[in-house]
Order: sequence, then C-alpha cells, then structure tokens
Amino acid sequence: MALARALAVGLVGLDGHLVQVEADISPGLPAFVLVGLPDASLHEAKDRVRAATANSGCPLPQQRITVNLSPATLPKSGSGFDLAVAVAALTASGVLPADASAGAVHLGELGLDGSVRAVDGVLPAVLAAARAGVRSVVVPAATAEEAALVPGVRVRGVRWLAELVADYRGDPPPELPEPPLAPAPPAAGAARPAPDLADVVGQGDARFALEVAAAGAHHLLMSGPPGAGKTMLAARLPGLLPDLDEQAALEVTAVHSVAGALRSRPGAGALITRPPYEDPHHTASVASVVGGGSGVPRPGAASRAHRGVLFLDEAPEFEARVLEALRQPLEQGELVLHRARGAARYPARFQLVLAANPCPCGRAVGRGLECTCTAQARRRYAAKLSGPLLDRVDVRVDVRAVTRAQVAEGAAGEDTAAVAARVRAARALAAERLSPHGARCNGELRGPLLRGALRLPPSVTVDLDRAMERGALTLRGLDRVLRVAWTVADLRGAPAPDRDDVGRALALRGVPGAVPGAAA
Repeated sequence: MALARALAVGLVGLDGHLVQVEADISPGLPAFVLVGLPDASLHEAKDRVRAATANSGCPLPQQRITVNLSPATLPKSGSGFDLAVAVAALTASGVLPADASAGAVHLGELGLDGSVRAVDGVLPAVLAAARAGVRSVVVPAATAEEAALVPGVRVRGVRWLAELVADYRGDPPPELPEPPLAPAPPAAGAARPAPDLADVVGQGDARFALEVAAAGAHHLLMSGPPGAGKTMLAARLPGLLPDLDEQAALEVTAVHSVAGALRSRPGAGALITRPPYEDPHHTASVASVVGGGSGVPRPGAASRAHRGVLFLDEAPEFEARVLEALRQPLEQGELVLHRARGAARYPARFQLVLAANPCPCGRAVGRGLECTCTAQARRRYAAKLSGPLLDRVDVRVDVRAVTRAQVAEGAAGEDTAAVAARVRAARALAAERLSPHGARCNGELRGPLLRGALRLPPSVTVDLDRAMERGALTLRGLDRVLRVAWTVADLRGAPAPDRDDVGRALALRGVPGAVPGAAA
C-alpha cells in the first residue's frame, strides 16, 4: 500500500485538534519529507522514525517517503507525533495491515532504539480525541495512567514500537527488555503536609480576612512590616480551600500536563484534586508568570495556579509589566497569548494574594521603629501597585507586628481544619444560590447580577451608597464590596447580607469611614 493514514492530536494551548497523518511512499531517491507546518522538534521526527523502525526489525523502504500533517494550516509542535508518523509510514510500506490502526489516536516520542517515550500534554490531547469521537488511544506506558483519566476511552500503553507492530500484525508479543530511562524532570519528592493556621500567632483581623478570601475566592492584599506573618498566612490559604470538583480537577491537571509539571509531582498520573499554589520570586519575568516562549506559548505560573492561589510576595518588587499583565486574567479568568506562530488560550482563574511592606525599608509603622525612607521613596514604592490593579483586589488588610504580650500569651488560634469546615459550608451555600446563574462562588459574581437578581434593599446598602457618593469607591469597587458582603453572610449562614455585613465588607476593602473594628 503506497498511501496510509494515522491519527494524532495537535495542541495549541489547551485546545486539541485531531490531526490526520498521511504517509505516501513513491519510487525515487531515498528521502523523508515532512510537511504541514512542523516546528523544529517535529521536523526531526523523520530521523527518529527511520532509526526507530530499523532498530525495531521493520525498516522503512529506501524510497521517497512524504508525510503530511493535516490540516496543514495548523501549527504543530513537539515530539508527540513520532508514533503516529511511524504507524502511518509502516502501514504505507505494507508492514502493518491497512485497517489495523484505523480510528485510534497515537501519541508518543520515539527513541532511536524503538522505545516509546513519554510526552507532555497527554491528558488534554486525549480529552480532545474523546470530544472528536475517538474511542481508542495508544500512548507511552509511562503516561497510560494520565490518559486513563478520560472516561469512555480505551487506552493502550506501549513501551516499544516493536510491541505495537506485533499487536497490529497479530503476532505473538515479543520478549523485550525494559526501555532505558529517558531524561525526566527533577522529582518533586513526597508531598509535604499543609501548614496549619494554628501556627500563626495573633493576627485576628488578618485571619478573618484570610477566611473571607477563602470562602468567596476573593483576591487579597496584605500590608505590614517584615516578620508580621504575611507569608505564613498566604501559605496557609490553600489548606482552607475545598477539594476541586471533577471538572476543575481535569482543568488543573490538563494545564499541569501541558506545562510538563505533572510527571514530576508525587502521585503522577492521578488527578490533581487539591487547589494548586504558585509563589514565583519577585525577579520572575512576564513570560514565566503569564506564559510565553518561542513558537506556541507555554503556560506560566498564573495558569498553573488555575483554581488555586497565586501568591506574589514583596509585590511592589515585581516588574510593573508583570503586575499589569495580571489584569486580564483577574477580570476574565483566562489568558490569551499571541505569538507569530499562533495564539494559545489558557485558563487562569486563580486567587491573587499580594504581600507588601509599607515602605522600602519596611519600618514605616509601629512604635520603636525608625523609617529611613524619604517621602518620595515611599510614594514611589506605593505607586508600584497601580490603582487599576488594586481596584481588582476585593480584600485589603493591614497585618500588624506581633506584640510581646501576644507571644507570651501563647494562645493558639483556630486550626486549619476548623476554619476549612466553615469555608466549605459557606461555599456550599454560595454554590446552591449561584448555580442558576452559572457561577461557583461569590468571587465570580458580575456587576449586572449583583445589581439585578441579587440586588440588596437600600436600607442594607446605605453605607455603600454614601462611600460611592464621596468618591471612595468606583463602580468596580462597589461590586467587589457586594461580593465580599455576600461571603460574610454565607460564613454566618445568613440567607442574605445585612447592613453589618456590608459594613464589614467595606472595612475589609479599607474604605475610609467604614465601620470601625468591623473586620475583627
């Protein structure tokens, strides 16, 4: 047979497209031509396939082999097409029966010895194949567990090309050694236990703000001197969040699969059921935080934190371009990255947590601390967090330095388990109320809904209206306060916020003239 086809999947971001791999063998000088917008790593597949087939005992004929990846207008990248190219070429040369591989998607990289090696993005690729109606996939054995997370798809994991050839030809399984270990990402080690909120000394206001942020998936800004506990509080936020539901777990696992971070996790091959936590260093570039790279852009920390927490410690020390690039995902819950070879769309619905000092030296608050910063330096430092960015942050809290009396008292606050139980109950109330409106939690509420179906009576919003009249709130800020007010009401099990709840939300926003001590 001179012409044969096999199926593969091309990923652009998290969007998978079914790709038909066509192989034609014709008389002429020996050549292997690969067309269909392959990138550099995919273009090298022709050499890997020739060597792998020869070392598997089924060499390709010394003729002209043309392989087309259709649709030819779709950019294709990575080594995951190797297995499909080999199957199509072997079928065209008559080594494999014409219908043996029909209807199955093939994913995997080939070693020169014929071993089938793991590739990134198997989960979203199999999800795309399932949506296209494919019910059978062949993947590297190392990623078979990951592929099996997709229901309704029969997964076959293979270690050697010769093993797959024998199966398609109906031959007895060959005796093959274990394939050599391919280079893999550094192992992450065993999962560490989540830090407990009981470790935090004092900080009643900050603990309440953290609980509200967890219950409503609100963005949070913590300001205070060094050593007050801002980083400790942020690290304990993921432990307060409930487990991901099945849909969210699939989304998060797919992002980590494309990013190449799935195989290095403890329990690789299983769904990620806990909200992720990303804390990039303040020297991180725009590409590392929001995603980027040559060719088709890769997901960054913002997408890896999808359905979890993105913590920016020392937020004013980040480049302004990095901070401003987060404005789109904070509003839309996704990132659209455009490059010369195409655009990629990644989900990025994360909780943003910012920590900042009051000034560059950090000693502009409290007694007994002498600030060495000039007034101009303080203004310049504060201006690094722009107004448009801060307007998107729902909860803002001052984290004061812990006093000697609080340390001597040694009374531990509530632990993570107790607070997490209240957070789960509050989220359950919100989910029941918001399910007809297509939202999961209060942090996802839009202004038209807050001012429409969920509109509160004027007697409840009187303080909010006054704050807006005197210019202390923008319209976006008003919506953010209403979101937080609903969360405060959910935490106490109320069907709707009252005036005190709105006052607490204003205090958590840091609005001047809010109810004193409402956040306590």
